[in-house]
Amino acid sequence: MDPLSDAQRRVRRSPLLFTTPLVLLGLLTALLVWEAIRVNTTAEARTEWPWRLQLIDAQVLGSLLAVSLGAVLARAQYARTVRPYLGWRAAWTTGLLAAEAPAWRVGILNGGQHMAVIESWDTRVVMQGADDSADAQWTSVSGTVAELTEAGFTVGEDFRLIEFGAGFPLVGAVGGHETVLMGAFSELFAQRVQSLYVRVRVTDVVGDTHERTLDCMKGVWTDRAAPAE
Repeated sequence: MDPLSDAQRRVRRSPLLFTTPLVLLGLLTALLVWEAIRVNTTAEARTEWPWRLQLIDAQVLGSLLAVSLGAVLARAQYARTVRPYLGWRAAWTTGLLAAEAPAWRVGILNGGQHMAVIESWDTRVVMQGADDSADAQWTSVSGTVAELTEAGFTVGEDFRLIEFGAGFPLVGAVGGHETVLMGAFSELFAQRVQSLYVRVRVTDVVGDTHERTLDCMKGVWTDRAAPAE
């Protein structure tokens, strides 16, 4: 998958809550196969090694295998239920930058039913005419702000970029779809900046990590004409 595609993906599963049940299921399955082979050998063979080795009663093993399989399936179903759905919304508004100038407001939303906690928040800026390479280096919000300041933009006048620290909770959307402000950008900023990517990683309540990369400048001129340079 393109790392810059505007789509959510799961990048890591919880080792404790996902890998451990699968390992246990695999171990019990191997024991069941062993018992099935051992039972079908002759009585004389079962008096010798290694066929005399019986680790667990077949009935108990079958019960444990059924419980383990049920736990794996239940975990998978529950993980789908509590999965966060990271979305974003942007529109032109006023009141976010100096002098009440029009600003392109971008906000993020967790559309799932359960809370997700931010694990990391990285940004990357691409100026107009620059090479938009997927291999370009990501940086923190403060690093991007410094880069934009060097390019001649003024914080609070041309743009605002919000930094989210690790552990910030994105509460699930219960009865509403209000977004949390990520940034606001002026018309001059939208003219000179081709893309401003935000890569957010969150951890859900079962310990799985999800990632989405979005472009804050996507659709900036869809509902209004770009001002003449």
